[in-house]
Formats: sequence, C-alpha cells, structure tokens
Amino acid sequence: MLMDSPRLQRLLGGPQLAPLRKRLRGRYERGRVEGAFTLSPLDAAERAALEGLLGRRSRAANSMRLSVEELDAALVTAGVATDLRTALESLDGQIADRATEAAVHRSVWGQMLTSAPPSLRPALATPVDVGLLKRLTGYDPARAEALLQAVAAVLDQLPACGVQRSRLAAQVLGDAHALDAGRPLATLLLRALRTTDGERPRDSWAAAGVLVNELARPALTLNLPPVNATALGALIDAARRYGEPLHLNLRALLQAGGVWPVRGMDVYVCENPSIVVAAANVLGAACPPLLCTEGMPAAAQRILLGQLADSGARLHYHGDFDWPGIRIGNIVIGRYDAQPWRFRAGDYVPRPGKTLAGPAADAGWDADLTTKMAATGWVLEEESVEDLLLADLRAGVVDCRS
Repeated sequence: MLMDSPRLQRLLGGPQLAPLRKRLRGRYERGRVEGAFTLSPLDAAERAALEGLLGRRSRAANSMRLSVEELDAALVTAGVATDLRTALESLDGQIADRATEAAVHRSVWGQMLTSAPPSLRPALATPVDVGLLKRLTGYDPARAEALLQAVAAVLDQLPACGVQRSRLAAQVLGDAHALDAGRPLATLLLRALRTTDGERPRDSWAAAGVLVNELARPALTLNLPPVNATALGALIDAARRYGEPLHLNLRALLQAGGVWPVRGMDVYVCENPSIVVAAANVLGAACPPLLCTEGMPAAAQRILLGQLADSGARLHYHGDFDWPGIRIGNIVIGRYDAQPWRFRAGDYVPRPGKTLAGPAADAGWDADLTTKMAATGWVLEEESVEDLLLADLRAGVVDCRS
C-alpha cells in the first residue's frame, strides 16, 4: 500500500501533536509494542486526533486506553500507512532501537572493564566506582578507555621516591597539570591509590611517593636516630646531639629512602607539640626517640610513622582523651601497630572541666575506654598528664598499666 502522506500529516502531523508522537515513538524505542496501554494526560487536540483515527466517540477525558495493534489497523483502514511505526518514521524520522543500543553499550563497557589492568581494580571495585568513571568521561566508552590507559601508565611509575606530582604528570602524560586536583585523571588515579575510606588526597599521593605541597605540616620529632648517610641524616644527628626538636618535611622523608636504624627500638608518639617541648626542656639529648602527630596526622606524619613501623620500631602512642583523640589513636594504633601508652581505660582519670563534645568514637584498642569516657563526660588533655609521660621518657620504659 502506498502511503498517503498529505492525509497522514493532517491526521497525526504538526507541532501540536508532536508530544503525542514522541510518546508513541518512545514505546518502539523501549521495545514495548505489545498489549494495551493507557496514554495520559491527553490534551483536547491529542484526544481528538486519536478518536478521529480510531473512529471512537468523542469523550471529555484526559486519558485513553488503546494498543499499537489497534492503531496499526486504523491506519491501514484509513489508507494512510501500513502500520504505526511506518507512519511515525514518515513524520519524524527513523526510530532508534534503544534496547539494542543499550545492550551494545553494556557489552562495550563490560569488555573494557574486564580487560582493564590489575592495577586499576581498586578504582573499579564497586558500581559506584564504575559510575564515577562513566560520569568523568561523559558515558563515552572510548574516552573511558583512554582515561584508564593514562591512569595505568602513571601507576606503572609508582611508587616513586619523592617525585613532584607536576613532574610525574609531565614525564608520563606530557601535561604537567594532568594530575592536578579535580582533573578526571587525578580523580580516578586517587581511587586506585586509596588505602582506606576517608584518606586525604595528599596522604594517598605521599604513600605512593608523590609530593604535593611537600613543605606543608612537617613532622615534629625529637632524638630520632640518623637515617642513612644523607643530608637528612646529618641534620638529625646534629639536632640529636643537643636534644633539639626537629621538623622533617615530606620531601626529605621520601627522598631519604625511609629505612631507619630503629629495629627493636621503642619510639614514643604523642599528639601535642607541648609534650615534645617539655621533653626537650627537661630531658634534652637523654630523651628516647619521640615524634608528634600534631592532631590528626597529615602526610609527613603518616609517612614517618609508616617508615618507622616498616623499619621495625616499637611504637607507643598517647593522645588526648577526647573523641578526636580517640580517632587519632585508632589511626596510629590500628594502622601502624602502635601500642597504647598510658592510653587505656585505667589511665583515664579526668577532673571536671572541659566536657566531651561531638560524636563519640570507639577506641579500637580498648572498648572499656569509650564506655568510661561516655559515662564520665570529661576531657583529659595530654598536657594534664605531662609529668607521667616525662617520667616514662626519663626511665626509657613504657608504663603498660591499664
């Protein structure tokens, strides 16, 4: 049957019926062309057009129950088209097969993700991760594959030994800013580098030996033994002879190689700089090795803690008895295998004064500590037990009483 285009245009064409045609086309795009369905809402023009085509009596309703088969038959009877799909394509162009396109799209993504290098698995471990990759690349598999290849090329160069992020980007990718914060490549690479949820980007970069603002928040130390025959070792040795506190920046820590002569040695860790100052003032060069997290440890502090732990040091940690202090303790004790230093439930003997604030935190090393703190409600700051800590440092032994 030849199509009667002018009559078809009068029946279903024109801008006024474009929304109706779009909804009908959508059923073909989604592969839903069998059985009855309801069109709603319908304006007066849309309802009149369907009633005229189907030969139905006019009604004052904003919905209509019909089927594609019924529309096909009406178009044939009217002598304007062989079926509804042909009519719609004649009016507005070819109808896409969305179901087939989606299946092909899923297949392409699946093959690409399956063939991704093993180094990228942490970045693609969950549906949320895959969703991030799709958003970063505009849901374009070709762009996603190129991004994954670039990330894999950078990962092949890691861990580095104190290389600047911009230099790494220039050498591997030809663009010194390709790994800047917020760029898709940097976002995906940090997913691959992550060690724990909530890890700060600078710490993840530092753990991979990449420097980002490497002079920020250096690690405060006292009397660490000199690390190998480097300029850093000479600096540490000079400060140690005089019992002077020394700040070690991230750049120096990464470039020194990270192997310290501390196997089997007790190394003390505190939260507040005032404890380091007091130890230097009272004990000087006689103080055993001591370092300070200065609150939540940043990149330099985390790298130093990791280097000392990997070198065989026995770490001992003390901090403030408040909820932030407990969270810091969970990191230092949990991640670097430190032992609590006067930091158990039996050591929590607060006086009324400053009250605990903010959400509570569970002490991973001592469940009784959290219970006791919550019941008591008072903060016990590290400075309040300074004399006890200095006594331990003077004796060179750890008081493990709880």
